[in-house]
Amino acid sequence: MAVEFKSERQAFEPGLPVPARRDRDAVLDLCIRGARIESLALQIFEQSRLLAALLEGRPCFDVPDTVVRILGTGPVAQQISAVQGLESALGCRPTDWIQAMRRVMCCGEWIASHTLHIHLLAAPDFLGFPSLAEMSRDFPNEVRRGLRLYDLGCELVRLFHASSSRSAGIRIGGFHHLPSKAQVRQLVWRLRAALEDAEGLVAWTGAIDLPCGEQPFIDVALRQPDAYPMFGGAIVSSTGLDIAAENFERHFHARHDPHFRTHYSLIEGRSSLTGPLARLNLNRDRLPGPVAEALRKTGIAFPSRNIFHSIVARAAEVYFALTEAIRLLDGYEPQPSYVEAGTRAGIGFGCTEAPQGILRHRYELDACGRVMRARIVSPAMHNQARIEEDLWGALQAFGTERSDEELRLHGERVIRNYDPCIACSTDFLDLNVVRC
Repeated sequence: MAVEFKSERQAFEPGLPVPARRDRDAVLDLCIRGARIESLALQIFEQSRLLAALLEGRPCFDVPDTVVRILGTGPVAQQISAVQGLESALGCRPTDWIQAMRRVMCCGEWIASHTLHIHLLAAPDFLGFPSLAEMSRDFPNEVRRGLRLYDLGCELVRLFHASSSRSAGIRIGGFHHLPSKAQVRQLVWRLRAALEDAEGLVAWTGAIDLPCGEQPFIDVALRQPDAYPMFGGAIVSSTGLDIAAENFERHFHARHDPHFRTHYSLIEGRSSLTGPLARLNLNRDRLPGPVAEALRKTGIAFPSRNIFHSIVARAAEVYFALTEAIRLLDGYEPQPSYVEAGTRAGIGFGCTEAPQGILRHRYELDACGRVMRARIVSPAMHNQARIEEDLWGALQAFGTERSDEELRLHGERVIRNYDPCIACSTDFLDLNVVRC
């Protein structure tokens, strides 16, 4: 596959033409010579670099409410990455309590996103159903449980006057709104009642007959000294990388395919995996006891090199997020909802574990607080090269002699496992096959 290497600024240059969004959100170009795959290239619509260009010239205080428009990555994660970067550039330090409540919002987004992916996308694939509707006939209790957990995740996000799909609660320095003690007390009761559901979800996903096969890949995730990571902390890898967020560009480099307008984020020239499986592989020692025990009972050994164990990792993170939200909200007492932030010139970085993986924002501000430069590196960009490598091996093993439609459906299943964006749900892939 022909690629062009550019500087960071060139590779993410806003002026580069990008194909218009199609009815289907991913395109796979496949060249097969004889029985072997000769070349493979995947295009997934990537909106974040376009929106990053639109942020330039705008007041920094407008950014948190703008970045939630990015499709495919959780709006809470987008806002928290943005405010982290802007607060560090402005020298604004939110209180520990504000950071804890932001962590509650992350818990809600993880629960909602993971349960949606497990029940709407992954489980039907693995259990042989074309959709959630068909699966619900054979697994009605499991689907109801998933819907209950999804609703709880949405409620956690809405607690701070945000919607689960378009967050509007976070501002530089804190929040626009805080919930009452009565609201929180009622929700904590519901969260405690849902712990049994979450434990059951881990057991159910762990019992699914998942495809076998190990792959050599590099895990990349955040890591914090005393907590399972959601935002902040160091960026670490399974190859020994351990860096602060501001040193990201020294180790992660943009690769640009000029023909397909595809962007990759590579770790020192190599592909990597980010997301729930990578987080669990690198941070399983940070899980609370009940979650670790539920994982142990599945009989799956972590760290795992089977990419399809991502569904179990998602279930474990749902269970963790429930326990973490209870811990943070127990005995809730409202405190000042924000700290004031002035304007100054500066450079700031924010890094968050979105449900799909690491999401990094970088901002350069002028003395009036206007955004001079913005860069957003999404989980999809981190995983792009890893998905292509997985597709290459999976389709080759599946059999290149199969029909184009069979190859397309198998390719969709592989891509969906990475959750590149919710738009890529079912029947999303255009496959172009050239056979020589």
